[in-house]
Amino acid sequence: MSTDKTRLRDEMKTMRAELSARDPDAHEHMAEKFPLKLLERYGPTVSAYWPIGSEIDPRPLMTKLKHAGADLALPRVEDDGSMSFRAWAPGNVLEDRPFGLKEPTADAPLLAPTLILAPLLAYDRHGNRLGYGQGHYDRTLAKLRSEGRVFLCGLAFHGQEVDELPAEPHDIPLDWVVTERGSIPIFMMRTFAKSQN
Repeated sequence: MSTDKTRLRDEMKTMRAELSARDPDAHEHMAEKFPLKLLERYGPTVSAYWPIGSEIDPRPLMTKLKHAGADLALPRVEDDGSMSFRAWAPGNVLEDRPFGLKEPTADAPLLAPTLILAPLLAYDRHGNRLGYGQGHYDRTLAKLRSEGRVFLCGLAFHGQEVDELPAEPHDIPLDWVVTERGSIPIFMMRTFAKSQN
């Protein structure tokens, strides 16, 4: 399984780079397509991410959400390997961190987001998300969900969708995906599929 995921990650990194180069305005289109009803239902505290490599850029969306009243946060990988979410607003200083990450400083206030916008390498219509293999989001989401409601929305290029991804018991499924072409309400499709069984 891990070997398959490793190979798939390499393939999807290449695919995502091609998608990014092909449509440099995709991030703007994604921000336009993002349904503010998600903020109304699952906000007001929203964690996004600072883009690295060819990840679809959430910064136009973050600006849109801020103007709509969101309290924004960004993830920070702490020294013990855990991931926290810390307050961020446009103009705040970010630290250069390992793996090319830019993260809030260690003294930025801790927040508990109820809507998390996550980067990914690939996704499928079952809500499976292929990340980078470190498990930060899965571990952190499991902890947050044990304490209350958290809605997980993947941000991606439309072309990052695959038919089916390998999933493991500890993987936290996506509830929703937004691409430059619009929304994919995965949790609704899961609910419908269960009702048909």
